[in-house]
Amino acid sequence: MKLLVSIHDVTPAHAERVAELWALCAGRGVVPALLVVPDWHGRWPLERHPAFVAWVRDRAADGADIVLHGERHDEIGLPRAWRDHLRAWGRTAGEGEFLTLDFTQAERRIRRGLERFGALRLDPVGFIPPAWLAREDGFAAAAAAGLRFSEDEGSVRLLQAGRRVPSPVVRWSARTPLRAYGSVAVARARGVLQRSRDPVRIAFHPLDLAHRATAQALGKTLDSWLADRPPAHYRELVS
Repeated sequence: MKLLVSIHDVTPAHAERVAELWALCAGRGVVPALLVVPDWHGRWPLERHPAFVAWVRDRAADGADIVLHGERHDEIGLPRAWRDHLRAWGRTAGEGEFLTLDFTQAERRIRRGLERFGALRLDPVGFIPPAWLAREDGFAAAAAAGLRFSEDEGSVRLLQAGRRVPSPVVRWSARTPLRAYGSVAVARARGVLQRSRDPVRIAFHPLDLAHRATAQALGKTLDSWLADRPPAHYRELVS
């Protein structure tokens, strides 16, 4: 059985917390995937932060899978229809960048992200939409761009093979105290109810460290899953 560990929202805007999450994983012998945002909220372009980009490249040299995580992550300028609100309910506060995009719009953003990564000598193996929210067009655009895998809330998508690997994801939310304590309880329950599933994903976000309850749960949860399954890389699923 395999455990896929990732750090989302990798941006210089969250550099300190991203490094803390990396250290949490590295101290346990885990090399997490890094979900990198080219220009967080349109205000943190990677090109203006060479030291952070160098850190990401060093982590790739350590074996981390680099993943394109949207272009800017937020939904600014992208109005939702009622169906979009329904899909995103309870899952994100305006951070589902690919939620409403058709194929052409998604492809344009993915291509721009890949061009920026290429200029920065970052070689992504996959694409994961912010908040795991995208239309089928978005996943098709990622496949057309040559990326090898993606994710939705319930599965890892092997884009070039055209199939899905069912996989629960353990995650937290520290947006409010109620969500923090609730997400800790849900993550604990997944450790019991979904113990036999393979693979299982653990997704860390920088803001998980913003509340004591979620921050304390991260290492304990990772230790629990590592007790009976080794960490794996996404690239192993698509090779």
